[in-house]
Amino acid sequence: MSDPQRSIVILGGGTAGWMAANLFAHHLGPTVAVTVVESPEIGIVGVGEGSTPQLKAFFDTLGIAEAEWMPRCNATYKTGIGFRGWSEAWGFEGYFHPFATDLDGFTAPAFFVNAYARRHNADVWAHPDRFFLPTALAGHRLAPLVPDNFPFKVGYGYHFDAHLVGAFLRDHAVGLGVRHLQHRVVDIAVTDGDVTHLIAEDGVTIAGDFFVDCSGFRSVIAQGALGVPFLPFASNLFNDSAVVMPTPRDPSGTNCQTISTAFRHGWAWDIPLTSRTGNGYVYASSYCSADDAETELRAHLGLLDAPVEARHLKMKVGRIADSWSGNCLALGLAQGFIEPLEATALHIVQATVEGFVAAWRDGGFGPLHRTAFNRTIAARYEGIRDYIVAHYRMNRRTDTSYWRDNAANQDLSDSLKGIITCWFTGRDLEEEIARQDIGKYYSAASWHCLLAGYGQFPDPAQVDRNAPLPPTDMTEVDAFITGCALNFASHDEALAALDGPTRE
Repeated sequence: MSDPQRSIVILGGGTAGWMAANLFAHHLGPTVAVTVVESPEIGIVGVGEGSTPQLKAFFDTLGIAEAEWMPRCNATYKTGIGFRGWSEAWGFEGYFHPFATDLDGFTAPAFFVNAYARRHNADVWAHPDRFFLPTALAGHRLAPLVPDNFPFKVGYGYHFDAHLVGAFLRDHAVGLGVRHLQHRVVDIAVTDGDVTHLIAEDGVTIAGDFFVDCSGFRSVIAQGALGVPFLPFASNLFNDSAVVMPTPRDPSGTNCQTISTAFRHGWAWDIPLTSRTGNGYVYASSYCSADDAETELRAHLGLLDAPVEARHLKMKVGRIADSWSGNCLALGLAQGFIEPLEATALHIVQATVEGFVAAWRDGGFGPLHRTAFNRTIAARYEGIRDYIVAHYRMNRRTDTSYWRDNAANQDLSDSLKGIITCWFTGRDLEEEIARQDIGKYYSAASWHCLLAGYGQFPDPAQVDRNAPLPPTDMTEVDAFITGCALNFASHDEALAALDGPTRE
């Protein structure tokens, strides 16, 4: 006899809920009946959003072509993140964090050698921007789409309207057989540590074998009904608020990068969509009032006297102790939130669902591997957290107490302390990352870009200009990157070539 069909009930839609529904339906097929329950009265945080390259793998897994979803979601391509104004060091006022490509094997080693030499006082070029193809693509607004005659893979992410992506994934999931119910859930029934059913305001009950909490920061199942502890990150990630507002798209062309610009008490994002530009200021409310944050963002955008409405958001930064508790998996904001500096929110959702499906199935659709799964997800959160904390700890601004306090913050994990110590004592950073086994969160190239990008090197006055230079000819690196970039079309041309309905 075949195993009985299990029922999975997802509380909350939005991008996280519908991503999960699609992945469950795809990976588990007829072995599960998936239901999504969402309230028509509760909206999602529908701002312009960016992703990591893992989102492409998500759509590829589901067999959804870019031409099918991107035009419907006002999406654009993303080659990485440009950081501006995070350092006052001359020559290091900004840098670009590129997504990985096959070509990194040709240029990243030269960057590592130069950074190593510069940490030992050699007078060499050690800013990351000349060493990576995605930086050149972003600078020239070229789409990261590999032509047929180019034998190397180029990783990329996307920018998109989060509300529209949620709606697209809802429609796709329903097409896969996922049941969509609209009810306002007012109570959760729990027996012996497991959820038995949801209770809606209209008296309807929704039972299931397993439940997924995608109820946002409220986390009504995991934190509310099951009492899973929340672990705040406020000690080293100060930001807890945001103010957002749109502006028209850039008439001169569409960027293929997210831009992160340092402000007085946080940073502002610039996310290019085909319909508009998404803007937001992420800040720490203990240093800055909501009114002051809005004024600073308006001034930056030239909207001080414009009738453009601003939305104010609060962020609950941290994670719950266990993503999988009892017969409930928490996802998205219900699971945790690391501020959006590196656009990791959907990446964590995807990794959590993929890991859960494997653990649940391998454990006979039971909790056999729950402890190991929770340990793996917690480690991913902490690894991503460390990289984002490093942005603030390594900043080189001195104009406000916010930046000075971040740079002086000693509340760091042992892992991050090890990275920083390795860098400043001149040891091999690749070896340290391998020793800690953290390259699966951020690669050696990413760590080198962050630390070198902020100009965290010995004082220029101490540079030994007679030190032997490493065998890196920057003219050869420049020629290689420039030549590679000639193979790529403009971003706007690539977007125009996508089939689909007319964009808004």
